[in-house]
Amino acid sequence: MKILSKSIKQTLDIGKKIAKNLAKGDIICLFGDLGSGKTVLVKGIASGLGIKKEDVISPTFVLIRQHNAKNNIPVYHFDLYRLKGCPDVAALGYEEFFYGGGISLIEWADRLKELMPRECLKIKLAVKGENSRSIEISCQGRRYDKLMEAIT
Repeated sequence: MKILSKSIKQTLDIGKKIAKNLAKGDIICLFGDLGSGKTVLVKGIASGLGIKKEDVISPTFVLIRQHNAKNNIPVYHFDLYRLKGCPDVAALGYEEFFYGGGISLIEWADRLKELMPRECLKIKLAVKGENSRSIEISCQGRRYDKLMEAIT
């Protein structure tokens, strides 16, 4: 599924729509260059989960930030930009986050390489103009097939 967002507000709204259908254990992998809108989309998802979007900042220097969504579901916001590959990701203890009882939002998911979850929602963002972003959503796994249906 491809969407063209023509504003930050529209990208936030797309994130909120995705959030309405998320559940414990869901993993969202975000891909895209610097400035493509990954963090803006995460802010929208967080907002849709009852987290103040102002509280969501890119965790580039701390790698992981935890927030609590409504109903006390933990939301783990990863930024893997500074990591070089699988050994660095493995050192984070990523399995506890990805496969625990929370929702994982992973920026720079390409850094996961062979640690990429078998089942997840993949979102690729690309700059298409000063305020426009291409957002391509795909999925792997039965749970995420249902999530894709709910989003569209």
